[in-house]
Amino acid sequence: MYSALLVIIYLAFISLGLPDTLLGSAWPQMHIELNASLSSAGIITMIISLGTVISSLFSDRLNIKLGTGKVTAISVLMTAVALLGFSLSHSFIILCVLAVPYGLGAGAVDAALNNYVALHYSSKHMSWLHCFWGVGASIGPYIIGTCMAHGLGWRGGYSVISVLQFTLTAALFITLPLWKKVENSENNVINGKNERTQEEPQERKS
Repeated sequence: MYSALLVIIYLAFISLGLPDTLLGSAWPQMHIELNASLSSAGIITMIISLGTVISSLFSDRLNIKLGTGKVTAISVLMTAVALLGFSLSHSFIILCVLAVPYGLGAGAVDAALNNYVALHYSSKHMSWLHCFWGVGASIGPYIIGTCMAHGLGWRGGYSVISVLQFTLTAALFITLPLWKKVENSENNVINGKNERTQEEPQERKS
């Protein structure tokens, strides 16, 4: 159960890394088609970064209210929708609007999963977690480049990664009961330990 959930978490962090390097790879072609300046990519990046910071600050409240599983699934869904919007957009302004859910989704899932792994798994898994982010960040430009080389352009690259994100979203929603089982089993262990520690002084007194 713990191992299966860990695989899902690793996949989620790969998906978190996938979009992070897309804009830099695709913008040399995107800005020409969208009639935007080369430096305009900085505006989109700043909006995404601002959204990431805001959602990270509220991540703790969201985790308490919804649970890490739901926060992760909803965040990946937001990112998938934003990426799909990027692939269909013909306006720089629309990209700026889509950058808002893009950043909010990325920040929420990042903070939620880092917190979850830190609490429920050993420290080595935290290192592996960020390693898998690097895997996603490396694959993203490769997908964009491959799509461009085969005539699909940057839109095709964004579409492919959007489909991958939607697929992971479906997997996350399907596995929501697994998150609850892990949390419930850990709560039972903690409660059992607390009960034993409370019983020990009584036994000693008798």
